Amino acid sequence: MNKTMRLYGLRGAVCAENSMESITDAVCSMCSILFIRNNIAPSDIVSVNFTITADLTALNPAAALRRGTCSIDVSQCALFCSQEPVVDNMLPGTIRVLVTAYMEEGAELHHVYIHGAEKLRPDFAGERT
Repeated sequence: MNKTMRLYGLRGAVCAENSMESITDAVCSMCSILFIRNNIAPSDIVSVNFTITADLTALNPAAALRRGTCSIDVSQCALFCSQEPVVDNMLPGTIRVLVTAYMEEGAELHHVYIHGAEKLRPDFAGERT
């Protein structure tokens, strides 16, 4: 039976300290949970787009994902990073992600907000692996 696939956007955020190790651990943890919860394979991914707050300067999250250990092989995935716009009262030390991927039509989406980023989207923060 053929499954109908469509393009979805999966969101996530995580807080980290300004060190290569903290950024790598945070990004790989967030992305691994996101990929596992949503049953995402490398071939499903169109792109992974990160934003990072200006106070995190130790490592680009795209580089962190490539260097770290993730639940899937992201070596052939399109990764991109940009700086988060600076706004009053923004949450410091935050890395956000938007994963554009093909999933079965009607799939239940599981967004991931962890390690302090739960306050950004408390409606999604209650989901656990």
